[in-house]
Amino acid sequence: MPEEQRPQVKEVNISQEMRTSFMDYAMSVIVSRALPDVRDGLKPVHRRIIYAMNDLGMTAEKAYKKSARIVGDVIGKYHPHGDTAVYDTMVRMAQDFNYRYMLVDGHGNFGSIDGDAAAAMRYTEARMSKISMEIVRDIQKDTIDYQDNYDGHEKEPVVMPARFPNLLVNGASGIAVGMATNIPPHQLGEVINGVLALMKEPDLTIQELMEYIPGPDFPTAGQILGRSGIRKAYETGRGSITIRAKVEIEERANGKETIVVTELPYQVNKARLVEKIAELARDKKIDGITDLRDESDRKGMRIVIEVRKDANANVLLNNLYKQTALQTSFGINLLALVDGTPKVLNLKQCLEHYIEHQRVVIRRRTAFDLKKAEARAHILEGLRIALDHLDEVISLIRSSQTTEIARNGLMENFNLSEKQAQAILDMRLQRLTGLEREKIEEEYKNLMQLIDELKAILADDQKVFEIIHEELSEIKDKYDDERRTELVAGGFDVIEDEDLIPRQNIVITLTHNGYIKRLPLSTYRSQKRGGRGVQSMGTNDDDFVEHLLTTSTHDTLLFFTNKGKVYRLKGYEIPEYSRTAKGIPMINLLEIEKDEWVNALIPVTEFVDDWYLFFATKQGIVKRSPLSSYANIRKGGLIAINLREDDELISARLTDGDKEVIIGTHNGMMIRFHESDARSMGRTATGVKGISLSDQDYVVGMEILAEDVQVLVVTKKGYGKRTPVNDYRIQTRGGKGLITCNITDKNGEVATVKAVTEEEEIMIITESGVLIRMKAADISSMGRNTQGVRLIRLGEDEVVATVAKVSEAEDEIIEEVENIEE
Repeated sequence: MPEEQRPQVKEVNISQEMRTSFMDYAMSVIVSRALPDVRDGLKPVHRRIIYAMNDLGMTAEKAYKKSARIVGDVIGKYHPHGDTAVYDTMVRMAQDFNYRYMLVDGHGNFGSIDGDAAAAMRYTEARMSKISMEIVRDIQKDTIDYQDNYDGHEKEPVVMPARFPNLLVNGASGIAVGMATNIPPHQLGEVINGVLALMKEPDLTIQELMEYIPGPDFPTAGQILGRSGIRKAYETGRGSITIRAKVEIEERANGKETIVVTELPYQVNKARLVEKIAELARDKKIDGITDLRDESDRKGMRIVIEVRKDANANVLLNNLYKQTALQTSFGINLLALVDGTPKVLNLKQCLEHYIEHQRVVIRRRTAFDLKKAEARAHILEGLRIALDHLDEVISLIRSSQTTEIARNGLMENFNLSEKQAQAILDMRLQRLTGLEREKIEEEYKNLMQLIDELKAILADDQKVFEIIHEELSEIKDKYDDERRTELVAGGFDVIEDEDLIPRQNIVITLTHNGYIKRLPLSTYRSQKRGGRGVQSMGTNDDDFVEHLLTTSTHDTLLFFTNKGKVYRLKGYEIPEYSRTAKGIPMINLLEIEKDEWVNALIPVTEFVDDWYLFFATKQGIVKRSPLSSYANIRKGGLIAINLREDDELISARLTDGDKEVIIGTHNGMMIRFHESDARSMGRTATGVKGISLSDQDYVVGMEILAEDVQVLVVTKKGYGKRTPVNDYRIQTRGGKGLITCNITDKNGEVATVKAVTEEEEIMIITESGVLIRMKAADISSMGRNTQGVRLIRLGEDEVVATVAKVSEAEDEIIEEVENIEE
C-alpha cells in the first residue's frame, strides 16, 4: 500500500480527549435539547413543533390535522430524534393539567391526570392553539434570526418572536448535563402587569415586582403555603415552595366527617395518590379512613375520603399532607439560556431579558415594514412620474422595438430606476383612469405618512416601549383569566409536628437553674385559699421554680433572657414530664450562653402587626416594640432590647397599643401610666425610663391593665391582697410612683405584682416547688398601703418564687377532665 494511502495514526491524550468530547456533548445537550431560551421560553423541540405546525398551515383557525403528519415533518426537517419523543412533547403541550396556557389544541385522547397515556399519533389530531399564534406572530417580518437545520437543507428559527413572556407564563423543566431547570408557570395577566410596570419604572425591586407577580399559578390550582420560598426564588433564582391540595371537610347529617379533595398539587398523578392513600389506610399507617372514592368527572375533580365517626378529620388530613402527595415541594430553579449560555436568573432579570427581546423584535419588524414601505413608495413615485408624462411615456413605449429598449428609454428620459421603469411597463391600462390615478396619489400620501411614523419609532426607544405596552395589553385583554392557585398567607412553609397533635392546654414550668418541662393543665386541681398545695416537681436544694405559665401546644413561646435576647419554641417542642420530674435543661433546647438565663416567657398565637411587646428592666427602663418585629427569630436568638450596663430584662408583655401599664418594685412602690408615653421603638432600641427607683430598690413586675382588673400584690412570705386600680392615679412615665404595699417583717418585700379579675384563678409557687391554686375572688380586696392577708402557709426559710394566672377557658377544660375522671 502506498504510504499516502496508509491510515494516519494520531496520538492524543486520553484524559484531554475525554474532557473535550464530554464538554462538546454537554454543551450540545444544554444548548440544543434541555434548556429553554430566556426570550421565548421554548426548548428546541417545542420551538420546532410550533414552527412546523405554522409552516404546514395548521393554525388555530384551520381544521385539525393528524398528529403523525406533524411529528413526521418535525423529525424529517428539524429534530433528528425519535418520533415518540416528539409526540410525547406535543402531547404535553396539549394537556390542560401540564400547561397553564396550552400551545397545542389537541383533538382526541391526549391522556389524563391519572397518568393514562395519549392515543397513538395516528389516531389523534392537532393544530396550533390561539395563544400559540402569538408566539409566531410577525415571524415573516424578519423579526428573528434563522439557522441551518441538522442537514443544512432547511432553515429553522433560532428564537420565536414570542409576543407574551412564555418562559414565566408556561414555565419549563429540563435536565441537562450538570444542571437542571425547573420554572413554574404563572398567571398571564400578572406577568404582563409585571413587564409593564418594569418598563415604566426600571428601578423596581424584586419585592416591588412581587406586588404584580405574587407567585406561581399552576394549571391544577391548589395552594402555595407561605411566600418566603417564592421570595427567595425570585431574588436568587433558586428556592423551594410547598404546594398543597385544595381540600374541604364536609359534615354529614349523621355527624360523620368527609374529606373532599377538589384540586391537586402540580404534576401529581391522581390515580397513584388514591392508591397511596388506600395503601396507608390498609397498612394502618393512617387510622380513621372508612371509605375512599374517586368521584371525578367532566365537571371537575373530586376525591372523597370518609372519616370514622370517632376520628379527628383535621388530624387525619394533616397526616395525609405529611405522608402523601396531597402536599408536595416544588424546587424552583430559574435557569435559562442567555445568548446561548446557561444562567440562573432572578425574576427581574427574566423580565428584563424579555423586554429587550421585544425591543429587538419591534425594531426589526419596524425596519422590515419601513423597507417594504420605502420600496412601494419608490414604485409609486415612478408611476406618478409616468402619469404626469403620460403621452411621452406611451409614445416611447410604442416606438421601442423590445421591452429592454423601452425600459432603458424610460430610465434615461425620466431619470427612473430599473424597478420603477419595469413597474411602468407592467402597469395595466386601467390605472390610467382618473379614479385609479387618485388611488395612487392617496396610497403614496399614506405611505409617506407611514414611513415618517416608522422612522420616528426607530429613532425613539420610548415609542418602541409604547408599542410593546400596547401589544402586551392587547394580549392580556384577549387571553387573561382568573388566578387558579391560591397563595395562603401566614408563612406555613412546612407542616410542623403540632399539626399532627390535637390542640391541648398545658402548663410550662422553668426553674431558676434552667430546667423546663410541660404538663397537661389538668394536673393541677383548684384548691381553697390557705391550703398546703401539692408537690409540683422535684428540685435541688439550690434550685426553685422561677417561671410558670399556661399556654397551648400550638402556640409559640418567646423566651426573653436577662441579656435582652429573645428565642422561640413551639409548645409541643418542650418535652412533657411527670408532675414530680425536674424537666430538661434549657440549654438542650435553646442556644443560650452559660451566663444567660431565661426570665420572661410570652406565648404568642399569631404575629400581627398592630400588637406590641412592652418590656421592663430591673433598673426601671421600659420599651414598646411591634410584635411583628419578633416573628422571624433565628435558632441562635435575636436581640429583643439593648440593655444598659448592669441592667437586665425583668418582664415582657403583649399589648394592643392602647393600654395602661403598672410597674411594681421590690420595696413596695408602683407607678401607673399609659403605654403611649413610651413611643414605639425598634427591636434593638434601649428604651426610656419607666419609673425612678430609690437606692437598693429594683423592679419586680410589670403588667398591662385591662377592664375590670385589680392589682394583685404577693409578698415573699406568702401574703397578698387585691387593690382597685383607681387607688393608683395615672402618672407620667418616669416618676417615683405610689406606695402599693406596707412592707413589714411579717409579710416581707414584694415578690411580684399582677393584674387580675375576680373570674380568674392564680397559681402561686414557692422556691421549693410547692404550688397552690386559688380563685382571685377569694383574696381580700384592700387599700394600697396595707400588708395583705396570708395566701399560702410557708415553711421556715421558704419564700414565694412566682405567680401565674389561669384563664376562665382553661378552667372549663379542667372541669371537663375532672368530670370524666369522676
